[in-house]
Formats: sequence, C-alpha cells, structure tokens
Amino acid sequence: MKKAIILLALGGLLIVMLSSIFRMPSLGDIENPAYNEVARHYLQESIDETHTPNIIASIITDYRAFDTLGETTVLFTSIAAVISVLKGTVDATKKKGDH
Repeated sequence: MKKAIILLALGGLLIVMLSSIFRMPSLGDIENPAYNEVARHYLQESIDETHTPNIIASIITDYRAFDTLGETTVLFTSIAAVISVLKGTVDATKKKGDH
C-alpha cells in the first residue's frame, strides 16, 4: 500500500514535470520571455548609463548590486555556520581523546 502511494505520487510528479517541459518555449526563439524589454535595455543602454565597457560586470555591480550583496551575505553566513559546526566537531573529538 505504501509503495503504491509513493509510485502514484512520483507518477503525478512526472506528469507535471513533463507537461511543463513540453510547454516551454523553444531554445533560441526570439519570443522567449528572457528576451524582454529589460534585456534590451541592459544591452542598449548599459554602456551609456554605467560607463562600463563590460556589460556583464555592469549588470552585476550596477543594476543588481543589492541582489549580489544579498547573495554574498547568504553565502558568507552559510560558510561561517559550516566552519563553526566543523570546528565544534574537531574540538569535541580532541577533548574526548584527552581523557
């Protein structure tokens, strides 16, 4: 009974995923949602607005600076958490071996 429920749930998930994949626009189509007015604005106006010859750098540092700062903060916090957990494990192992 439990296997049947799991298989039914996985089958439903497969159907949802496949229907989503088949409804996606074709790769490279100019009508894709990725090619919208924001992308056109970045490509046409970024050099004049930011005075940066590298469009990718201007998008990351000028247009999306707060987003990049937030991502960096999350990454730094997760690294600090992992280091503190691993350091606590190493310290606990050393104390246990000292007895």
